[in-house]
Formats: sequence, C-alpha cells, structure tokens
Amino acid sequence: MSRRQHFAFRTEVQAIFQDPYGTYNPFYKVDNVFWTVIRKFKLANSNAEGQRFMENALEVVGLRPSEILGKYPHQLSGGERQRIMIARAFLLKPRLIVADEPVSMVDASLQVRILAIFQQFKTEFNISFLYITHDLSTAYQISDNIFVLYRGSVMERGGIDAVIRNPQHPYTQLLINSVPVPDPDIRWEGRLKSSIAGQRQVESAGGCKFASRCPHVMQKCLENVPPEYEISRD
Repeated sequence: MSRRQHFAFRTEVQAIFQDPYGTYNPFYKVDNVFWTVIRKFKLANSNAEGQRFMENALEVVGLRPSEILGKYPHQLSGGERQRIMIARAFLLKPRLIVADEPVSMVDASLQVRILAIFQQFKTEFNISFLYITHDLSTAYQISDNIFVLYRGSVMERGGIDAVIRNPQHPYTQLLINSVPVPDPDIRWEGRLKSSIAGQRQVESAGGCKFASRCPHVMQKCLENVPPEYEISRD
C-alpha cells in the first residue's frame, strides 16, 4: 500500500485486544490513548475540541469522563479499561473493528454491557465487527454470520442461527456438545465424553485436518481435503 492507502486503512480498521491492561503504557494516564489517536489522525483543531471528542467517546461506552480522565490504568477496573479501548476505537468511526476475545477477561455482567455497545455501534454507526472468540454463547449473541475454524481451516460457515441450531460438521457438533448446561442433574463431563465417543485416533498427512478426531473418518479423508459444499442458503 502507498502511504495514503495505509493511512486510510488505519483509519477505517481498528482493533480491540483481549487483555484490558496489557494494551496500556502504565507510565501514562489513560488520556494518552485518546490524544495519540486525535493527534496522529488530526481529528481536532484545538485541545478543547479534542477534549470534547474524548468525553463524547467515553459517554458512548457508558463511562463518566470526570471519573476516568486523569487516572492511570491501575486505578481503573478491567471493565473500565476495556471500555476505554472501545472508546478509543470509536473515535475514528471506523468501518470495521477487529475484536479479539474482547470480553474473555471481564466478568459476566460487563460482558453483556460490552456486547450491547458492539450492537449499538453496528445499528447506530454502521460499524462492522470481526469478532474472534472461543465462546459460542457470546458469538451467538452478537453475530450475523459465523466461521468455525479448526487448526486454521474453515470447518463450517453460515448464518449464526443455521450453524448453531443445526450444526452439520462433526467439529461444530463437538463444540456445541461441549458447552456446559446449567442443570445440576446433567453432568458436563458425561456430555463431553459422549460427544467424542467412538472417535478414532488416526494420522492425516495431507487430508482433512479434523480426520484424527472425526467419528466419521474414512480412508479418503486422510488423503484429500474435503471440498466445500453448500448445505442451505440460510
């Protein structure tokens, strides 16, 4: 990319990472993450205008600027630190936010709040998300479409309802069967064992990556990568 193209890309694509503490420099106050964006991308013509941008972004993610600005990262909770990073991404009004396990290190109540912010960004500001997670429940809550990956390859993809409610690939079925059920009479370990019962341990040199764990493996699975085919248009 040329310098202009790279600048446009960095404006339109932003990232939110997993660790809400490791993304900060502990020697700087949290204001610094906003001023870095404002100055680098020339978002404001004055410090007063930049201050308004910061305060507006914090309010959008449900934080009070008076309680956040001027503090160091260690003085804030994990949920506050993660929402500050979401606010930083929001400053640029990007077309796409890549969110890598953004709620895995915050508690359940804050997970719901952060996912609600993502939904707000999508509906009110037309911001799309590439949401990367191991948690099928949050993926189901926020996604329109899902790609199920195993060892770097797509096993199944499609509309979120079609894939989660009626999974076709053995790996997707295994993932869903591995989700604990909130019922004390149903043992999670038993469900997990039954979901992998009968699997054969085989080596696949150039075939399907899931062959070593698939209960339906055949000889041709070890030799060739199975082609993609359409199950439904949902």
